[in-house]
Amino acid sequence: MNSYVKEFLRRGMMFSGFGPIIAGIVYFCISFSIDNFTLTSSEVLIAIMSTYLVAFLQAGASVFNQIDHWPLIKSMFFHFFTIYVAYVDCYLVNSWIPFDPTFILIFTSIFVGIYLLIWFTVYICVKSTSKKLNSKLS
Repeated sequence: MNSYVKEFLRRGMMFSGFGPIIAGIVYFCISFSIDNFTLTSSEVLIAIMSTYLVAFLQAGASVFNQIDHWPLIKSMFFHFFTIYVAYVDCYLVNSWIPFDPTFILIFTSIFVGIYLLIWFTVYICVKSTSKKLNSKLS
């Protein structure tokens, strides 16, 4: 098996348990804002399984950024596409956003904006750190 596939699976398995915890926190917070908030057993099961899968894919997708022979834009695209599809599917399956093109477009806009903000922040931090390390080596 390819070492990147193994690493994808290892990272996914390591961090996937955080998904259901986050779903529990979300539903806990929602319970404070909605009187008599209840969930059916199928809603709980779907939330647990979908957030587990989202966490698995998000953690695993970080391996795309470490494939040295891929151009940066290709690894960024695969990383973005993997987590975008996972998130939008999870939100739709759990009815956290309605299955309506307008809402999906709003979700997509927010997702792209936050993704790029995080990516540029990490990029600038790594660039700054490598510049400092290179100056110490000189």
